[in-house]
Amino acid sequence: MNEQDISPGVPEGTVHEIGPYVQGPEASGFPAEEIDTSRPHPARMYDYYLGGWDNYEVDRVAAERVIEVHPQVRLSARANRAFMRRAVRELTACGIRQIIDIGTGIPTSPNTHEVARETAPDTRVVYVDNDPIVATHAGARLTNTERTGFVLGDVRDPKALLDHPTVRELIDFDRPVALLLVAVLHFVRDDEDPAGLIATLAEALPAGSHLVLSHATGEPYEAYAAGRTDEQARDGVVNVYKSATASLNLRSKAEIAPLFGPFALLEPGVVRVPLWRPDGPVPGAQELNNTIFYGGVGRKG
Repeated sequence: MNEQDISPGVPEGTVHEIGPYVQGPEASGFPAEEIDTSRPHPARMYDYYLGGWDNYEVDRVAAERVIEVHPQVRLSARANRAFMRRAVRELTACGIRQIIDIGTGIPTSPNTHEVARETAPDTRVVYVDNDPIVATHAGARLTNTERTGFVLGDVRDPKALLDHPTVRELIDFDRPVALLLVAVLHFVRDDEDPAGLIATLAEALPAGSHLVLSHATGEPYEAYAAGRTDEQARDGVVNVYKSATASLNLRSKAEIAPLFGPFALLEPGVVRVPLWRPDGPVPGAQELNNTIFYGGVGRKG
């Protein structure tokens, strides 16, 4: 199910039943003790925001708590996915044929390899996520085509990720690579050094490689005169994620821009995601204020 499948007629408080795609942990191919369904997982909560069915009751309850205090979260999730699609199309049009998508989450079509192959059918894509349940869905829906692979890995351990046999098999580090960190780094705490993690990943990539990054923020849209930080809503959302498998760490535009490190920002820089090279009507200032993601694309010289 993609973001266009969300029915506007469904009441905001509705908690969906599990759909047909979720399998039990025993079907994942990983030991049961490695799979935590007792706490909400950001990937499965995000799937719920997008109207998906690949989530558990604990994820839906947590996601509904977020929606209660910040009803526009679904708007943000859809805008973020659209940003990813535009960025991938831009990069494949410029010649990129290799992509590492870290924090891919539950597959939501069109997925990265589907978007890339609209322009370049020979594009190689490695998906990475730290949730074994995502691996179950990836095996069924992402890696059943040529030149795609999945790695159970974590951005917090970039060296292990880069050294993984699947990455080494599919990615030629002598040729430019697109690194996708879409809605990932706000789950990395300051003490885990998000800038340092990107620097380690960047060191392995040759000149001409690109970074596609989006990140949640708690600050208002600067061009919206009525914009302000709703501190109660912000704190409510952050508190929900405290019970999840990863905390939410909102950052300002001034804190997000330096994360690009050696990747020089392409125009228009770090902006609210609907403003990054839009291919349709641009939302008004109020909607941009309610879209909590910044996004940008950088190129390594």
